[in-house]
Amino acid sequence: MSAPAVRPDGAGRCRAIGAALFAGVLLLDQGSKYWILHGFDLPDRGSVPLLPVLNFTMVWNRAITFGMLGGLAGVGRVLFPIVSLLIVALLAVWVARTTRPRVAAALGAIMGGAVGNVIDRLHYGAVVDFIHAHAYGWSWPVFNLADAAIDCGVAVLLFDSLTDRRG
Repeated sequence: MSAPAVRPDGAGRCRAIGAALFAGVLLLDQGSKYWILHGFDLPDRGSVPLLPVLNFTMVWNRAITFGMLGGLAGVGRVLFPIVSLLIVALLAVWVARTTRPRVAAALGAIMGGAVGNVIDRLHYGAVVDFIHAHAYGWSWPVFNLADAAIDCGVAVLLFDSLTDRRG
C-alpha cells in the first residue's frame, strides 16, 4: 500500500508557481538572446523589419530602464548586477511567504527577468535588447523578453494590490 499523495499547502504551491515562472522566463529570455546573437546574427544585421510595427534592432544597453544611469560607465557593470541580485533575494523571500498564486507568478516572472539581465551584464558587459515596437511616428525603447516579464510582473502586482479586498 502506498502513502497518500500530499497536497502542498498554499505557500508550498505558491513557491512552486514562483519557481516555475522564474525558470521559464529565465530560459526563454536567455534562449531568445542566444538565438538573436548567434543564430539570427543580429549584431551584424543591425535592424531587421518583421512587421510594419515591429523590428529586431540590436542594442547593447549599458544603462538601466530607458537608458537611465548610463553615465555610470564601468561602475554600472558591477553595481547594477549587485543591486538586481539583492532585489531578487528580497523578492524570493516574498515568494516564500505568499499564499497568493497570482503574486507568486508575478514575482517569479520579475525574478527570472532580472536574473536574465544580470547574466547579460556579467557575460557581455551590457544587456542584449532587440525588440523594437513602433507605429505612426511613435517608437518604444528597444527591449527584450526579460524586460517584458519584469514589466508584466509589476503590472500584475499593481493590479493585485488595487483589487485585493481582503482585510
